[in-house]
Amino acid sequence: MKLIGTAAVRNTALIAGMLACSSAFAQQSNVDVYGIIDVLVGPTTNLTKDKGTTWRVSSSGMNVSRLGFKGAEDLGGGLKAVYQLEMGLGIDTGSTDNPLFKRQANVGLEGSFGRVVLGRSFTSVYDFMLPYDPMGYAPFYSWVPTGNASGVSKYGMTTGFDNLIKYTGKFGGLSLGLSYGAGEQSATTGDSAKGAVAVNYAAGPVSVVGTYERVNGNKLATGVRDETTAWHVGAMVNSGKLKLQSGARDYRLQAAKPLTPDVRARLYWLGVNYQLSSPVTVTGAVYYQDVRNVPVITQADPIMYVARLKYALSKRTDLYTVGGYAKSKHNQLVSLSRDDAGFDTTQRSLQVGIQHRF
Repeated sequence: MKLIGTAAVRNTALIAGMLACSSAFAQQSNVDVYGIIDVLVGPTTNLTKDKGTTWRVSSSGMNVSRLGFKGAEDLGGGLKAVYQLEMGLGIDTGSTDNPLFKRQANVGLEGSFGRVVLGRSFTSVYDFMLPYDPMGYAPFYSWVPTGNASGVSKYGMTTGFDNLIKYTGKFGGLSLGLSYGAGEQSATTGDSAKGAVAVNYAAGPVSVVGTYERVNGNKLATGVRDETTAWHVGAMVNSGKLKLQSGARDYRLQAAKPLTPDVRARLYWLGVNYQLSSPVTVTGAVYYQDVRNVPVITQADPIMYVARLKYALSKRTDLYTVGGYAKSKHNQLVSLSRDDAGFDTTQRSLQVGIQHRF
């Protein structure tokens, strides 16, 4: 008989308790239990060293599967207390994030001034760039959060901060986001703080965005430290049935160690979503990573092409099929996924999936 680990028992008991008590909580404040269940199946090439074709059932084809709890309490005078707890789910194995509420764990206040939360959350960069990704951060088919898993670096944004203070405000067509992650270190070791700022402007069907983040590494004995910066810009035209999205990122890791080269790359993407009919939407996207920190002969400079067809069975349930092709230069490895490495200079995948939101 296989014993269940202590952590698994504790997580299961916690989730069950929260689900059981959610109706009781709702009597005192507005509480929502929500989630996404997303599973896909199909073949992918070059997932293993034998460079064959692998069939698999995977979680999170269009969006990360998740379970969350969020709520608000009216404090009067237009002020509300707000909170959110959210975990990622591996639907193919029944696994959860570790730590449990890795995606969101925060509480704060919301009013006419905007929204301020403390705890763990996505950064302002992550929040503001999401609408500009045609694939919506799909784990297997988008390189916007981070690049593919086969390179020497993912050259990506920081998706979330611990020890976070985050502000979000909207003023007409202008939206502003500020995030600060406290390093919580002494003056001797140096404060490995993290910060992000994002600005979005929308005028009718057209919107533009610009973001910046900086992450400080631990200070070395020499008094210097690694420093990672990432700039983003994006533009979108949304006319209802047709949505055009584009963006770019400049990523740089400035190395603290002497004679260690910087890590640098730029990402460019372009995509379209078009609603063919009430239930049918087609999506196409291309992502290109321009690696800039290594000799030309070893630059992968990967590119990925993606196409998706989605059929809405209802407002909450979608069927979809998605295919992708990625290739690299100079005999370097490439993968479609941000998490699963590839073992050749190309990778192909064609999968079908189902997603339900609740």
